[in-house]
Amino acid sequence: MILKAIEALNDNNGSNKSSISKHIESTYGDLPAGHSALLTHHLNKMKDSGELVFWKNNYMKPDPNAPPRRGRGRPPKPKEPLPPGLDLGPARPRGRPPKDPNAPPKPSKVKISTGSGKPRGRPRKMARPSGGLGGTAMAVPAATTTGKPRGRPPKVKDQVTEVSVQQ
Repeated sequence: MILKAIEALNDNNGSNKSSISKHIESTYGDLPAGHSALLTHHLNKMKDSGELVFWKNNYMKPDPNAPPRRGRGRPPKPKEPLPPGLDLGPARPRGRPPKDPNAPPKPSKVKISTGSGKPRGRPRKMARPSGGLGGTAMAVPAATTTGKPRGRPPKVKDQVTEVSVQQ
């Protein structure tokens, strides 16, 4: 129907979608409700397949003497055939090869000691000595060991003095 409409309109610059739609409607009478969507779909399909040429918002039949249109981008290089005595065999499949079910199991890993007797990694934190000021030299408060107390200092509160009112 589209090709017949373009031939019947016989315009040198081609026919636009609305003129094609009007010609189909006048020729075939009642059309379904989705006629414009169907027409757009089929025009795009015919344009992509090469049955129609779209130029300056008009559709026309392609010129039979015109050279074929080249696609976008750089054309691929031609593949050269392999020499006749060289056979590469079957191509390897993608991915990791499957495990061999007949393979012997791997030996389990055994921990080897370093010989120093120390455990690996960072040493554990030692507990702080607790207690009063009696007896040991270790029971010194933390503020005197570093010279500076830890954390935020306590907030200093202003002392409020009472004022007596005399009459």
